[in-house]
Amino acid sequence: MPFGFHKKEKESDTFDFTPVQRPQPPPLATDAAAHAPASPDVHAAPEFRMIRSTTTTQEEIFPPTSDSHQPHADRGSDHSGGSSSIGSSKLTKKEKAKRISLFRRSSGNPSSNVSSEHLPANLVSPTEDSKDQEDKWEWRASQLGLGGGVTSPVTRERSRTPTANDQGTDKNIQEAIRLHESGDLENSTKLFKQLADPAGANNPLSQVLYGLALRHGWGCEPDSTAAISYLQAAAANSASIEQEALRAGMKKGGAAKGELVLAIFELGNCFRYGWGTEKDPVAAFNYYLTAANLGDTDAMNETAWCYLNGYGLKKKDKYLSAKYYRLAEEKGNKTVGNSWIYKDKYVNPPK
Repeated sequence: MPFGFHKKEKESDTFDFTPVQRPQPPPLATDAAAHAPASPDVHAAPEFRMIRSTTTTQEEIFPPTSDSHQPHADRGSDHSGGSSSIGSSKLTKKEKAKRISLFRRSSGNPSSNVSSEHLPANLVSPTEDSKDQEDKWEWRASQLGLGGGVTSPVTRERSRTPTANDQGTDKNIQEAIRLHESGDLENSTKLFKQLADPAGANNPLSQVLYGLALRHGWGCEPDSTAAISYLQAAAANSASIEQEALRAGMKKGGAAKGELVLAIFELGNCFRYGWGTEKDPVAAFNYYLTAANLGDTDAMNETAWCYLNGYGLKKKDKYLSAKYYRLAEEKGNKTVGNSWIYKDKYVNPPK
């Protein structure tokens, strides 16, 4: 199954390397003992393609040849500082509807009452009415990449600044991809390891793919601890590049945006299922939410699932769950049996 990446003509273009068939563990259930997540599939190697996307646009980027990827605010609290319940008999029907609408408008803002040691204390929390939404969500992703997650034994110092137009690295990644496609997972993973080396090419995409290889045992012994180290290194590496781009005024971010979003999503999986670290529902939700708002459709579905089940949140929220499921479906990532998300009360909640 092919996976690859593409180098655009302009240096300002950004990349999103998105697995087409990411291994999906079984959904968590209320009975954790009976439904504990299975270990990652050590045989299945996913197909990859590159997508540049936001929550409103999506564009597939084709690979080159060898010649030339908050929880919402508590509905039981008044934003003005009061503590009246939304369902309080002291509120009129109109007041209740108005208050519900107020809470929903702040839907993108993680609650300060739900915290995790794996999240930066000053994490940016964009709201739906924030200006420059994409910039703020990308800055949030870079904060997670640089200041959240786990302590990685993989050094985060860049021996040189990796660029999307590094032709030598591009050619080597394409060769690793070719080996993967042909079934030579061992040599493919060895090459990704070489390209991921912080003392060598220090390539963020290769760090993500090598981390996934370590997690799932593609051509190597599975090692979830080393896997999360490389995923965190990829997040930190690409986050540094993206922060520099944002500071320079690049509204859509820089050359490592795709790698950053992919690394953030995969770290969310680590925190959800306890791969290489302890389980942390709050961290998992926040990582998913961030990647979802930067266009990752798998993250949109996971964010929707979190809202639906109250995973990593203080309360469930079917309105926001429906919103993110609809976003994922608009991008072609449909979940079977979700017709309820198009009911009027979820599409057009009270204003």
